[in-house]
Amino acid sequence: MFKNLEVFKISHAMARHAGHNQAVVAENVANADTPEYKARALDGFKDSYLASVSMGSTLGQKATRAKHLNGAVPGQIAQVRTDDAAIASPNGNTVSLEGEMLKSLNARRQHDRALAIYKSSLGILRATLSRQ
Repeated sequence: MFKNLEVFKISHAMARHAGHNQAVVAENVANADTPEYKARALDGFKDSYLASVSMGSTLGQKATRAKHLNGAVPGQIAQVRTDDAAIASPNGNTVSLEGEMLKSLNARRQHDRALAIYKSSLGILRATLSRQ
């Protein structure tokens, strides 16, 4: 009955996305002085999660055997893309340290939110099981 609770899968996917987003931000900051470096970004969690759902990884088609082709691979992460909205500096670099700080803060908040959802859901599940 409690084998596959979607709320735990969603919170896990949100935490993974936040961690991956933080890694992309760190790479951008590390290359802030590299000439011609183009800033990279991830799509938002909602977009990447909906894309994986539409490909069948969580709510769509289910694979019943390992050889089934059903879209996304379990544990698949969002695609990194070049941030086209970024403005280039005279050396061609498009990394804005202020913007990356904000992205980093948003990634931390998303990770904290995912952990809060997980803990809250776990508390509800424990309370439900203890009453039986």
